Amino acid sequence: MSLVETESLILKTYSLSDADRIVVLLTRDHGVVRGVAKGAKRLLSKFGSGLESFSRIRATYIQKEVRELVSLEKVELERSFFRSASDPGFLTKFSYLADILISFSPPHDPNETLYRMAGACLETADEDLSTLPAVGVYFELWLLQLSGLLPDWTRCSVCSLPFESGEQASLQANFQLLCPKCRRATGAQIVSEKQREMYTSSRRYSPADYSRMFAGRDDELLELSVILKRMISQALGREVSNERIGTAYNRN
Repeated sequence: MSLVETESLILKTYSLSDADRIVVLLTRDHGVVRGVAKGAKRLLSKFGSGLESFSRIRATYIQKEVRELVSLEKVELERSFFRSASDPGFLTKFSYLADILISFSPPHDPNETLYRMAGACLETADEDLSTLPAVGVYFELWLLQLSGLLPDWTRCSVCSLPFESGEQASLQANFQLLCPKCRRATGAQIVSEKQREMYTSSRRYSPADYSRMFAGRDDELLELSVILKRMISQALGREVSNERIGTAYNRN
């Protein structure tokens, strides 16, 4: 048995009993951790308001070797996203992103890059809700990349030549791209040069910079996200959420 203290993001919570809750954390040091917060639903709970979804906290928990569930002992709230989480678009988007993150991440498998990416996406969307379409695509791209499932979209998968400026590519069933010269069948989905730029740029920029680069291109982001959801669904062996990337959000 060991006592662990680590910075964490709360991905989701759900009821365990009349008084207790299950809390799913993305921790900086230990990956995805599921814990029991005993008495969390009581009026005078020691956890107070520290278990809001998508909050960044300092979590202290007891880890027993023979149990996957940890016992959450204390939380210290470091940053709340409560105001943004009350927005339906934000809540829908990050509930979906949290779901696929949990599905891709083995329990107790540390990945600090994933932790920092998720935190940066939350902060970017919290500061400006109009970035939600770009932040969602950025998150999907990084999750696929970190899982080793992101195909190379810089060159044709048959002739291996880089795509030329302005050249359209056709999407194959295996999510690889073909140049016009190598394309044999008609009716394949076309991927534009701008969408390929969206696809490859996430590796070089922060979510805030990525959102600024593609501001006002929500329709193209939506089309790209539909493709990424198909990749994610194939990898998980199930259909992922049908959440849709909305148009710009305005905070009053």
